[in-house]
This record gives sequence, C-alpha cells and structure tokens, in this order.
Amino acid sequence: MAVSGLAMFGFVIVHMLGNLQVFLSPESINAYGYFLQSKPELVWAARAGLLVMVLLHIWAAIKLSAENRAARPKNYGYFKVVAASYASRTMLVSGLILLAFIIYHLLHFTVQVQGINLAHTNFITLEDAKHRHDIYNMIVIGFSQPVVAIFYIISMGLLSLHLSHGVSSMFQSLGWKNRKYAVLIDRFALITAGVLLVGYSVIPLAVLTGLLKKVSYGA
Repeated sequence: MAVSGLAMFGFVIVHMLGNLQVFLSPESINAYGYFLQSKPELVWAARAGLLVMVLLHIWAAIKLSAENRAARPKNYGYFKVVAASYASRTMLVSGLILLAFIIYHLLHFTVQVQGINLAHTNFITLEDAKHRHDIYNMIVIGFSQPVVAIFYIISMGLLSLHLSHGVSSMFQSLGWKNRKYAVLIDRFALITAGVLLVGYSVIPLAVLTGLLKKVSYGA
C-alpha cells in the first residue's frame, strides 16, 4: 500500500506541474505534450508502471479492508471516534470514487473518446499552428463544460482528502515516521494535499471564469 501510494503521489505532483504550463502559453503546454508524444517508449513504460501501482494499491486496499473485517467480525456495541480523522475513516470510499474519476479522466483527455467530453468536439483532430496536438484548446474546450469542470474539482477535493491522511500513513508504513518528526510529516501531508487541490483546481476554474480562453492560430 505504501510503496504503490508513494509512486502515485510522485506522479500526481509531476502531472500537476506539467498541466500548469497551460498558464504559460499555448506554445508551452503544446510543446510539452509534443515532447511526451515523441517519446512513446518512455510514456508507455510510465503508463504501464503506473497501472501496476494502481492495481497493487487497489489490491492492498481490498486485502487490508478484508483483514480488518476478519479481525472484528461483529460491530462495536458502542462506537465513538477517538483519534481517527475523517480522511482516515473515508479512505476506501474516496479511493473508489477516485478510481471512477481516473477512468473518466483517461477516456476524456488521454484516450480522447469523442462524445464523452460533452463539447461535441473531436479532441484528436485539434492541431496548433505547428501541426502538433493542440492540448491547450483541448483543455479549454474540455473544461468549458461546467458539469465536467465541477466533477473534476470535486474529484480533486477527494484526492486531497485522501492524500491528507495517505501521505502521513505512507511515511509511517515505510518506517520513516517517528515521534520526533511526526508533527512535521502530518503538516507536510496537509500542506501538500492543499497545494495539489489548488494546483489542479485552478485550471478548470480559470476556464470557467474566462481567464483561459480558446485561441485561434489563423490560416
């Protein structure tokens, strides 16, 4: 659980930094996308590795949940939360919702299934002036649909909630957390979760508010 979580934690940070290039210029985000598309061996290796980590994380979550239920087959006669946070108590639920979001997100922006974006635009055919895939306009068109943008923001909220506990728990499971550093690690988890929430949510919000607009490259 911890090792697969660490790998995915690293991915969401890198992925956010890549996405934020949309604020620099269409050229920046499209050049970044072109670079990745020109390295299929690197991209597919990363995708395969990430898929393995996701499957391992799901397997570990199911296994741990089953073990916890087996350890206490009967419910408490009286249950009162003492130390467990809301994030820790909802890890399985938030994880399942995030899995549904990941599947949709891949179909939306990676596989680019026509019709799923609600914009009636074929993302595959979008090109910039240099005949590269126009990721900038794809993002703007995709998030111009309020339902899609709101679903994305809510999912990022759940991701942050998940990580606010998961990152701290990850350090503990890997043996990197002790009493001396516990408070710092917990704060790091909360701050990182907040940064990721802002970093990911600011893009659809910028589209909805008109800060990011569709561009035309001319003839």
